[in-house]
Amino acid sequence: MIKPNCPKMIMFDYGHTLLYERDYDPLKGNAELLKYAVKNKNNLTAKDIQKYSDIVFNKCIGSVNEIGYEISAQVGDRFLFDYLGIELSLSPLEAENIYWSAALKGEIMPHTDKMLSYINSLGIRSAVISNIVWSGDALTDRIKSFLPDNKFEFIIASSDYMFRKPNRFLFELALNKAGLDASEVWYCGDNPQVDIEGAAQAGIFPVWYTNSQECFYRDKSKETDPQCEHLHIKEWDELIQTLDGLQKKRY
Repeated sequence: MIKPNCPKMIMFDYGHTLLYERDYDPLKGNAELLKYAVKNKNNLTAKDIQKYSDIVFNKCIGSVNEIGYEISAQVGDRFLFDYLGIELSLSPLEAENIYWSAALKGEIMPHTDKMLSYINSLGIRSAVISNIVWSGDALTDRIKSFLPDNKFEFIIASSDYMFRKPNRFLFELALNKAGLDASEVWYCGDNPQVDIEGAAQAGIFPVWYTNSQECFYRDKSKETDPQCEHLHIKEWDELIQTLDGLQKKRY
């Protein structure tokens, strides 16, 4: 592995990197949204909604994801609820947050808060780039609820920008926002192709973060070890140790 310089900024993936989500129950999410229905002309249940949601999100939007693009949940939900004749007394962002909180349990990955506190203490800037159907505003709210002391300068959700990682456009967008050269930035993520090779092809030094937690939406049979220079860690304490070593060499 090459020996990188201490970064001016570290960017992070979201899912299975900063936070871990489990026990996905879309029926709970739909049931919670129905509490806010001011119109439901066909008296549809949460199960009825999920039948059509599977078609819209898993088949239609899923096929778009596979070719490297993103359609936001807000767009998908607008079609879905209009199509079903359901009207909610919620803003699109409120609907996202309510569904997400009900349908998916979340917790921070071990020592994420400790690691973020450490890089903040060094004055290392931080940000997030995530492939996600939820809006950047919803993602910001979600991260803030679990990591209230984060100092992320910006949070990029693929749903807001059409492209998905590993497309270099998202990484270059982040560099433009940060005002930094790729050589001054690290990117941490768990997916070897999307995160690690994606960051590397944009010139960003990648940190491959793996752990024993199972990830319900990943198909690891389609993944291979990264074919690029990278740092491989299994605990956030290892990132702290690496940065500590680089800091000591500077003085």
